[in-house]
Amino acid sequence: MMAGLEKKLIPEVRESSAPLTNARGVYKESLGEFVITCCLYFAKDLRRMVEQQRAGLWQPFTVEEIAGKTMGIIGYGEIGRASARRAQALGMRVIGVRRHPERSEGDPYVERTVSFAHRKDVIAESDYVVIAAPNTAETRNLVGGEELAAMKESAVLINVGRGLVVDEQTLIDMLAAKRIRGAGLDVFQEEPLPAGSPFYSLENVLLSPHCADNTPEWLHDSMRFFLKNYQLFRSGQTLENVVNKDLGY
Repeated sequence: MMAGLEKKLIPEVRESSAPLTNARGVYKESLGEFVITCCLYFAKDLRRMVEQQRAGLWQPFTVEEIAGKTMGIIGYGEIGRASARRAQALGMRVIGVRRHPERSEGDPYVERTVSFAHRKDVIAESDYVVIAAPNTAETRNLVGGEELAAMKESAVLINVGRGLVVDEQTLIDMLAAKRIRGAGLDVFQEEPLPAGSPFYSLENVLLSPHCADNTPEWLHDSMRFFLKNYQLFRSGQTLENVVNKDLGY
């Protein structure tokens, strides 16, 4: 029913010959919309607009366009591609980073796709760094202190993948020091996010309590996909979204 499998891949499941499928792609549209929401939130300084409206202030200020900006997507899978499609439609330049970049050859939504080994270069080039990678042994802390340090001061980090992919404490320190512009976060290392977490009080953070894909239809969408896969299973056909248990996705 979910895309992330870190809590499901217990030894008994890993060692079983039974196929395991997940809901990869079911929630991509809503998460792609959330990514664009984060981009526009910072480009248009929506927090400032809301605060000025609440205070009854008329103080015009300069806003930015996201057209022409670069979005680097770390983990260019279903969610990453849904984000790229929207970003490109709005005039953004998109670079993908994935384990097998050759699988995105000819993709119309990205300028290019590179391997994880080149993630730091892409991060340094990006105005919006989107994390859409699952939590696996390979991706844990994939965006660590060295990668975060490569970000532009004007850049925004957006995480719709998993909290453990990012060095959270370093991110907090950089946000508090305004070393980067901000972050839009739907996932965290510890969930629910504990009371007193610095993320709650940082003004340059847009925080979602892991509900960016919690649409009225999410459960129905997931069940419909499961039933479709179940019919394939019953008829002996090839299943969709078969998980590589060793890779974790």
